[in-house]
Amino acid sequence: MKADLLRAAPAKTLSYAVTVGLASLLSYWLTVTIMSDVHLSHEDGRLGGMCAVIATIFVLRASRQKSLHAAFARMSATLVSFALCLAYLAIWPFHPWGLALLVAISVLIPGLIGQPDAEVTAAISTTVIMVVASLSPREAWKEPILRLADTIIGVAAGVAVAILLNEIGKGRRGGRRSQHEGPQADPPG
Repeated sequence: MKADLLRAAPAKTLSYAVTVGLASLLSYWLTVTIMSDVHLSHEDGRLGGMCAVIATIFVLRASRQKSLHAAFARMSATLVSFALCLAYLAIWPFHPWGLALLVAISVLIPGLIGQPDAEVTAAISTTVIMVVASLSPREAWKEPILRLADTIIGVAAGVAVAILLNEIGKGRRGGRRSQHEGPQADPPG
């Protein structure tokens, strides 16, 4: 029995890796295609694709329930970062001290509102937005809006793939959920 489990682990890991890779391709393609007329440049479009892929990777987990939880945490963090960066960049240009201040506030807000899963992600999102804004200072205020849109596409792609895989998995199991899916799993017996 133990040998069967050891053989199953690499197959599950391979399956998960392929799924994450294909979902990342989907979110990148969707972002650079859908947002092509909105991104500020060709390079900005590629950056948007990267942000979408990161969101997809962050969201796509081994179960639908875990993916939905990760999607909520990712969007919470992104909204905090979006609001802070947009308010700052609408008034001031990028500055390293502004970056430091916004990163600190990005960690503080999720912690204060009871979303500790979003603290690090909000700080990373804020850092990306602020540094990218420093590269195109004339239209820096647009960066939070664009990165929010890119992230929404990536999160949506990740959740869609997670739900699709869950439905496929239910079909393979004859409509029954695995006991490892958490509170929504069928009771044993």
